[in-house]
Amino acid sequence: MIIFLSVLGVIGVSASGPIMAATAAPVLAIAFWRNLLGAILMGGPAAVSKRAEFASLRWSDYRRLAIAAVSLALHFVCFITALKLTSVAAATALVCLQVAWIALFNALLGSRPHSAVVGGLGVAFVGVVIITGFDLSLSRDAVLGDVLALLGGALAGIYQMAGAAARRTMSTGTYTTLCYGACAVILLILCAATAQPVVGFTPAAWAGILAVTLMAQIMGHSVFNHLLAVMSPLVVSMIILLEIPGAAVLAAIFLDEKLPTGTYGGLVLILVGLAIVIRGQQRRNGRRQSPKMAAASAPPPALGGD
Repeated sequence: MIIFLSVLGVIGVSASGPIMAATAAPVLAIAFWRNLLGAILMGGPAAVSKRAEFASLRWSDYRRLAIAAVSLALHFVCFITALKLTSVAAATALVCLQVAWIALFNALLGSRPHSAVVGGLGVAFVGVVIITGFDLSLSRDAVLGDVLALLGGALAGIYQMAGAAARRTMSTGTYTTLCYGACAVILLILCAATAQPVVGFTPAAWAGILAVTLMAQIMGHSVFNHLLAVMSPLVVSMIILLEIPGAAVLAAIFLDEKLPTGTYGGLVLILVGLAIVIRGQQRRNGRRQSPKMAAASAPPPALGGD
């Protein structure tokens, strides 16, 4: 059953990029509806069952939620725009570097990284250079898409860190309701400010918006949240990295996306580098805590391109 759920989760998150790239709707509208539907489907029941927890939230909780919501909204803007400019495979791989960004942010905050983390970051960086170099030969738009995907990964890293801090004082349902709901409000304001419509799309576009919500939010994220209860965060993080080749395969099949041969080499290097980073972070945590305490306090894994 665990293997089946793992495969299901990988398919769910891998389908996110190809579906959003193929959805003929404005970038901000896709992000808005995905977060609004996600808040309703995943967090709505908490509004009824967690009333006492909502009432007990403090200013510090709302501050962390605000940072997480703003970061998540901007992450979606960058990532979905990148999918429209560069290949699905490149955008997904580059945004998945959020794992590396988190390690870098922790180092900047004074946490000395494990030597394996530094080595993994180096390997992943070489992969980024290779992908960007081949995209430069395709078009400037592709390179701009790469930059936006990298920025989207950094924003996802900030979202993950702020979310981990917020989750220390609130349940998953409460956090999901408030964070996704606030993210949807921010995106709706951005839609109004940039005159991007949120309605009036074709049936195919609505189908794409609904599909990415169900595939990524429900089939992907929910499955991995369940697996965290029966598997270590390290293993789940490693499994989620399969989103990188998964998105590339799905884009090749359904979008007929063809990439320069060298790009695939860059994808492999990023995949290997991120695996080394995750493993190195686990070793560092294992040295500082007992195995039991490390497992109990370990944050949830970063969820790739969403």
